[in-house]
Amino acid sequence: MRFLLTNDDGVHADGILHLKQALESLGEIFVVAPDRQRSASGHAITLHKPLRLNPAKLRDGTSAFASNGTPTDCVTLGSHIVMDNQVDMVVSGINSGPNLGWDLTYSGTVAGAIEGAILGYPAFAISLVETHHHEEAHYETAAQAALYIARKLIQHSLPLHTFLNVNVPDLPLSDIKGYRLTTLGKRQYADRLEARSDPWGRPYYWLSGNLVEDRDQPNTDVYAVTHGYISITPVHMDFTAHAMIDTISGWFDE
Repeated sequence: MRFLLTNDDGVHADGILHLKQALESLGEIFVVAPDRQRSASGHAITLHKPLRLNPAKLRDGTSAFASNGTPTDCVTLGSHIVMDNQVDMVVSGINSGPNLGWDLTYSGTVAGAIEGAILGYPAFAISLVETHHHEEAHYETAAQAALYIARKLIQHSLPLHTFLNVNVPDLPLSDIKGYRLTTLGKRQYADRLEARSDPWGRPYYWLSGNLVEDRDQPNTDVYAVTHGYISITPVHMDFTAHAMIDTISGWFDE
């Protein structure tokens, strides 16, 4: 097995090191990740400047590649340049923080898995839902989840152009209640723009806001993680609202 790993926290982040160390028992690992923090970059690609691909080292001294591009760019570079299109699976993470519900659309980590799915590879994104930032995060729990899911994807094929979005509670492995197949929950930020003034009195704006989650829907990823389960959400690239087609089909014949 040949694994392509990426993330949006940067090549020197703790999460990708734990991910590499967990998966290397399954095969050959290639790491291509951003050279800096690229969180909330979504599925952006780089069109306005040259892409660079430079040798790098993970914190344990393992060879990797760092790019000035986005996570999506990293998967493209990793697949086409580093691995000569000989990829068996794309794994993105382990992200520091959740990628639950509607946050999926903003996530650079999830975008890495999206690009893997677009290229036709089995893929999943994995995130650690850190809640106690003053304590050491339980990356090892997420790493063991990644190993478990990778083994399942070796045994079973995903449909083409689909991927899994995985969120792991920030708990010791012994406290995890199990795995749940979930749907995307509702998660958004209210009052997200804060107006401020610079020292010259000129206005600027800071993205912040209060998190609003619907934790009462038992089948969702938000509910599962809140209750101590590892959430696995299957996602496909077809954004079509199929149920609406019949409803609005007559609107545009008038």
